[in-house]
Amino acid sequence: MTDKLVGTDDTETVMLPGNAACPGCGGSLAIRLALETLGKRTMVVVPACCMSVIEGLYPKSCFNVPIMNIAFAAAGAAVSGLEAALKRRGDADETTILAFAGDGGTVDIGIQALSGAIERGHDFIYICYDNEAYMNTGIQRSGSTPYGAWTTTTPVGKNRQYKREFKKDIPKIIAAHNIPYMATASVGYPKDFQKKVKAAKDTKGPAFIQVHAPCPAGWKYEGRLSIKLARMAHACGMWKLSELKEGRMSIQRRPKAFETIETYVKAQGRFKHLMDEEIAEMQKRVDADIRDFYGIEGEIPLKDPKA
Repeated sequence: MTDKLVGTDDTETVMLPGNAACPGCGGSLAIRLALETLGKRTMVVVPACCMSVIEGLYPKSCFNVPIMNIAFAAAGAAVSGLEAALKRRGDADETTILAFAGDGGTVDIGIQALSGAIERGHDFIYICYDNEAYMNTGIQRSGSTPYGAWTTTTPVGKNRQYKREFKKDIPKIIAAHNIPYMATASVGYPKDFQKKVKAAKDTKGPAFIQVHAPCPAGWKYEGRLSIKLARMAHACGMWKLSELKEGRMSIQRRPKAFETIETYVKAQGRFKHLMDEEIAEMQKRVDADIRDFYGIEGEIPLKDPKA
């Protein structure tokens, strides 16, 4: 890359070498990029998720910042109390409070506490690294798991009981809270992600970022392909990059022409059971989302597969 990523003077010390992440883990890349952007004056709240393992077992940790491990549902409550404590100490303006949670602890189990923290206006950043299932506890389906995916709680057998529901649209839910700042990002586009983390830090009040974080173990692909998969998701319209500032929406990196979802879906073992007609059903839903999100009327521009 010709441009440097956003960072601080102490970026080399916020996350130490070595961690317990799977090779190619999108979540570990997301937390590294976030901490390099925020710097060492950051306190991190981590509910039950892969990050609890990645950080390392006490007394060792790959994170060189204070971390609070809390219950699955409690991230929103924990950042609320932490902000109150820092205000009492007179340190609220100097320290960034970051909640870093998976999709299960955000769109499902933790949504009540998160909603309350946003509604009360606490000053914190909440990053949901979305790997689209409860990966740390054994790859169970979450509200963020896409339609058609295999998980251990949506197994594919003779009855073909894969995930039948479509992905929960958490950005719309968060936006309904009139939050000062919200964004969607992807580890496939690190500079865009870090710019959004910086914008969240500069926001007074609650800020929320949902970052797409491919998971080799849960999605069943080779770890070296994580960035490629993240970019493929954006290219076919299954993931979008956006920003909401004070009620004004903007879109980043809109594809000039979209790829079909087939290549992206067939690159992952969690979708290998799908038949052509089921992929076509997924494509219809994605097309509807593309038209709604990008404001496209009529035919969606498609990329020439030979180009």
